[in-house]
Amino acid sequence: MSRQRRDVRGEGSRDRRGMGRRGVGRRGIGRRGIGRRGVGRRGIGGRGARGVGRTLSWVTVRPANALVVRPSRWLGSRGLAFVIRHGTVLVWLAVAILMAIAWPTVGMTHQVPASLWPMFAALGILPLLWLRVAPFLGWLTWVIPAAVIPLIFESTSLHAFPWQISAFLVLLALLIAVGVTETPARVGLTFLGTGALFLAHLPSSMATGWVFGAAAFLGLGLLLRGLFRSRREAAEQAQRAEEQTRRAEVEQARAVLAEERTRIARDLHDVVAHRMSMVVVQAQSAQYRLGGVTPEVAAEFESVASQAREALNEVRAMLGVLRSEDHAPEQAPQPGTEDVLRLLRSSSAAGVDLTWSIVGETEPGPATAMVLYRVLQESLANASRHAPGAPVRVELGYGEQVVVRVSSGAGHARPRDASGSGGHGIPGMSARAASVGGTLSAGPVGDGGWLVEASLPTRPTVVG
Repeated sequence: MSRQRRDVRGEGSRDRRGMGRRGVGRRGIGRRGIGRRGVGRRGIGGRGARGVGRTLSWVTVRPANALVVRPSRWLGSRGLAFVIRHGTVLVWLAVAILMAIAWPTVGMTHQVPASLWPMFAALGILPLLWLRVAPFLGWLTWVIPAAVIPLIFESTSLHAFPWQISAFLVLLALLIAVGVTETPARVGLTFLGTGALFLAHLPSSMATGWVFGAAAFLGLGLLLRGLFRSRREAAEQAQRAEEQTRRAEVEQARAVLAEERTRIARDLHDVVAHRMSMVVVQAQSAQYRLGGVTPEVAAEFESVASQAREALNEVRAMLGVLRSEDHAPEQAPQPGTEDVLRLLRSSSAAGVDLTWSIVGETEPGPATAMVLYRVLQESLANASRHAPGAPVRVELGYGEQVVVRVSSGAGHARPRDASGSGGHGIPGMSARAASVGGTLSAGPVGDGGWLVEASLPTRPTVVG
């Protein structure tokens, strides 16, 4: 019995599927059946509506877009800038075109001798040249002849219009320009003068309308003035906002730089200055803490303390420069030539087998003196560090060029910190020498020693 029920259900389901595909089921007549032949939602009605809409778009929307929307967008964004940039050329072009129209047609509007046609046309057209520079003056030069000419020459126009149409277009352009650029007093005077001109020479049926027309053209100029002013103010506001943003970015960069400089100064103080202070304290107190210290040993400790104090002072000065936001180069440690001899003597007192000779008396500039001091300081430190006990010879000559020669022999003891050298001494000296336009060379010599030679300009022209 159950098998029969399953068979019945299977037949029913097959029937529903079959009839559906034939056009009667759930997806039958409307969509898969007759619908594909023209009655369903996607049939003739849908395609016909789309075709009608596309046809209407081709007839109405697309021509309007091509003839109105796109040109208006171009005139709004690019046309105004083009007119402003090439306004003078456009004015001269308009004058030439209008003169070409007005000259031959003077006889059609007024009884004027042919010999006066050029002058007659020029009186109505040439005031347009004042459009950009002085529109009120251009309006005056148009209105005065326009008020006199109808009194002298009789009009032959069928509509009794006393001026040429081309000349009247010049007047309308001048009215707009007056509204855009001139003062309110001149705008009012222009309206009164134009209204009086129209009332005096136009027929009564036309005069009142053109008086309102003159007011409309002046009002259009005033509206354009407001538009130009708003655009100018918007541009100025955008420029101010950009400047404020740039200034804020600069201030932020300065704040980040100041924070980084402060962090570096703090780290240097915590590491270097603290250690150097401990060296000074230990060297000064050694003769009191240790028993049986001879005067020679006490002098050696005092020399060590003196060297450490000098290094500590330079470190503190450098930290002051790092902490200062508005530092100048001269605020940094600036040892000069008067410190060179003191450096040589203190190095000799510290135990370096040092001899020196100084030739010449030309005083170098402060930048060269600082580089000279640093080169000697680094060269003597390298000799003491890498070749302890080796004799060191310093030859220094002052002249047009400051010549430095530091030679050291082979060391008699093991280097004190051979594993701690960072390898930046020679590149640093070369960079300092190059910063003032000098040269430096350093390298080993045949007897196992080391030679450093530098040539520095006495008055450098470029300081890096």
